[in-house]
Amino acid sequence: MLTIDEIGAARARIGDVVRPLTVAPFAPRVSLALEFLQFSGSFKARGAANFVLAHAERGTLPDSGIAIASGGNAGLAFVWAARLANTKATVFVPATTPDAKLDRLTTLGAIVHRVGTEYGEAAEACANFGRDNDVLLAHAYADPLMAAGAGTLVDEIVAHQPGVDTVVVSVGGGGLFAGVATAAAAHGIRTVGVEPRTCRALNAAIEAGRPVDVEVDSIAMDSLGARRATDLALQAAQASDTRSILVDDREIADARDLLWDEHRIGVEYGAAAALAAIRGPYVPGSGERACVVLCGANIRK
Repeated sequence: MLTIDEIGAARARIGDVVRPLTVAPFAPRVSLALEFLQFSGSFKARGAANFVLAHAERGTLPDSGIAIASGGNAGLAFVWAARLANTKATVFVPATTPDAKLDRLTTLGAIVHRVGTEYGEAAEACANFGRDNDVLLAHAYADPLMAAGAGTLVDEIVAHQPGVDTVVVSVGGGGLFAGVATAAAAHGIRTVGVEPRTCRALNAAIEAGRPVDVEVDSIAMDSLGARRATDLALQAAQASDTRSILVDDREIADARDLLWDEHRIGVEYGAAAALAAIRGPYVPGSGERACVVLCGANIRK
């Protein structure tokens, strides 16, 4: 189980290398954490930096670098983070990865392999590559170092909005959720995890009492399309005040359009899922103050 001490260690390790969080008002008692402004275009930079720098400290980072499977955002984050340790990243992505993310990976100098049509197939290819090559295998969301890095968001949210009651986050495999829920619990804050109805890995795990495989089919599947939630995410959901909310693709698309049309904020569908919950399925209670994390914007608008 992820601990608050691991998140504290991550904060000390990456505090000087990640961008400070910007929090903006959105509606009465609702604010937006603009984490899509983070290096590499998503919150994944926090976990990737924590992973790379921790292994560099331990002397466990090989000269041949890091290999990771990703829908795009984690790969981008690891290419950026690898530069912090003067190493390189090999990234396996499914063929469905948006061109905006593929082009950016290539521009940043990643070695990119396109395999299969969903994240799980890319992950299997990456694991096989790791067995045959002297590289450090990273995981897009299951590693505690990734989750701990993501959890550093919460202290920054609290610093901007001391009275916040609830943090709302999108959920794919659950690395962001695990980190945020663990850190939020230490502050007495609720975490709401939001998933597409047709990519409900965490919701299904909570329902079953264990991680289970789910079908993956959503407009947000490039960033939220994990087939199975992590043990870390389920443990965090079971150990703290959390809610699991499902939204439809239409609600996600509407939330994304609203952000652009009325606020000129361009985010990817995965990020818009969190806001979709606030607009319908999760209505904050009377006086409840919520902060919605907009976690990524690796798109072309």
